[in-house]
Amino acid sequence: MNWKNITSVTQLDDIIADNQVHAIFKHSTRCPVSSMAKRSLEFNEDLLPEGASIFYLDLIAHRDVSNAIAEKWNIRHESPQVLVIKGTEALYNASHENIDMADIAKFFSS
Repeated sequence: MNWKNITSVTQLDDIIADNQVHAIFKHSTRCPVSSMAKRSLEFNEDLLPEGASIFYLDLIAHRDVSNAIAEKWNIRHESPQVLVIKGTEALYNASHENIDMADIAKFFSS
């Protein structure tokens, strides 16, 4: 998986300004459910079209960024969680066992 790491709130502003479809996976490195969700996404990465932008956030190390995501896209924080966003609009979000690469990929192929 070609994860792009998010480590600062400033990067979120750049993602918004880009106004393209992006996915953000919020991962708790201390949570077995989150580890399972991450492995599932990586196992199914071939469902994403070439060049799809998927970001990875270690929310234990960067809780401030996780909080900013919840605020900027008006989505309640959960972990693990995936958001598909475009600009300031959250197109899709899922958490825990509902995280599914097939659902995420649909937003990149339209």
